[in-house]
Amino acid sequence: MRILVVEDEHRIANSIKKGLQLEKYAVDLAYTGTDGYDLAVTEEYDLILLDLMLPGMDGIQICMKLRQKQIHTPILMLTAKSQTDDKIEGLDSGADDYLTKPFSFEELLARIRALIRRPPNSLSNILTIGDISLNTLNFEVKRQNKPITLSGKEFSLLEYLMRHPGQIIKKDQIINHVWDYESNILPNTVEVYIKKLRQKIDNPFPKQKPLIHTVRGFGYKISN
Repeated sequence: MRILVVEDEHRIANSIKKGLQLEKYAVDLAYTGTDGYDLAVTEEYDLILLDLMLPGMDGIQICMKLRQKQIHTPILMLTAKSQTDDKIEGLDSGADDYLTKPFSFEELLARIRALIRRPPNSLSNILTIGDISLNTLNFEVKRQNKPITLSGKEFSLLEYLMRHPGQIIKKDQIINHVWDYESNILPNTVEVYIKKLRQKIDNPFPKQKPLIHTVRGFGYKISN
């Protein structure tokens, strides 16, 4: 899952990014409203964490402009303003949730999970396809009840595929959702990680149908 953090206080922004990366999220940072808006309209994100008071363009303006462009990425607004009127203004501008500073990182994670769960294909913290299951809370992956150890990027790739069962996912879609903007992605990076996943979730189970499929000329899909 890929998250955009728009926050002008560098210390807070960097702290959030570090914490989210430990939770297996890919994270991009923007320190001004203008930069945040530009990233939000040109890149694909699963969630936007948006400060209210920003240089260049404030959070209210960003929300309204994104919704006017029919960009419906979930937005969690972060702000020191705690008055009811401020919350109403933020939600009415197009934000999906509102968290006042200071906040605990555990609550931030819970709200992120709640917003990401909203799409129809993401209603549960436990994703299941055939005999494989993935738990987004404890990062546990099992096939036929046997634990499978994955690296952070392998887990993120598998989660992204499992959130789109049976759908053909192009390489650029995978890159946009699994890696952050600053990552150095080589042309064969996706192929390398797909191969690693197959070695862990398909090859050790030769009697079972392969779950990861290559659709030549198009991309990859996961199905049983």
